[in-house]
Amino acid sequence: MTCDGVPRALPRAVETTAYRIVQEAVTNALRHAGAAQIEVRVGYRPDGLSVTVRDNGRGGVPVAGNGLRGMAERAGGLGGWLRAGPADGGGFEVRGWLPV
Repeated sequence: MTCDGVPRALPRAVETTAYRIVQEAVTNALRHAGAAQIEVRVGYRPDGLSVTVRDNGRGGVPVAGNGLRGMAERAGGLGGWLRAGPADGGGFEVRGWLPV
């Protein structure tokens, strides 16, 4: 895991949502992508938190399911966003933004 910015306490809803996004993205990478490597990056910014989970697995077009939809709904419920899809250079990437 890589952390950008200065870690600090965030509202509980932001911390919980970030945790659940990382948890689900890592689970998906292990379960569906056949990934040998997973990179998690968290970025503390003055106005929010960025979360990126990237793997080196099969990649491909995201399949609509409860996991990706649930992550997007959690981020959207806080006024943020979530994008998921094939990563440049192969693999799959989940990126999200959670405002504070």
